[in-house]
Amino acid sequence: MNRAMDYIELNLTGKIELKEIAQCACCSSYQFQRMFSFITDVSLAEYIRRRRLTLAAIELQNSDMRVVDIAIKYGYESPVSFARAFQLLHGVNPAMAREEGTDLKAYPRLVYPSLFQLKEKRL
Repeated sequence: MNRAMDYIELNLTGKIELKEIAQCACCSSYQFQRMFSFITDVSLAEYIRRRRLTLAAIELQNSDMRVVDIAIKYGYESPVSFARAFQLLHGVNPAMAREEGTDLKAYPRLVYPSLFQLKEKRL
């Protein structure tokens, strides 16, 4: 699963192929989507959307990039669709995210413990 998460993280600013994610997890696309949503209680598409919007929020707060450029970087075809998604997730529009003291939601990368780590916990 961690290889699949690595693939997702490396491709958040590009095209993410479900087939590639599933191959990283050594299962079919169908199995991966079911397993992912069962484990995380969120769909794969929603997880990717939240991660992209989290990284976009970080860039808005830490750079002078234009909102439209950040929207395009994270896969939104228009600033309007980006602003709508951003508002739904963070509760503020992208321009307000740059104001000091604005609270934004952050969805960190998922990391799955390895079998070795699980064995160590039992000892």
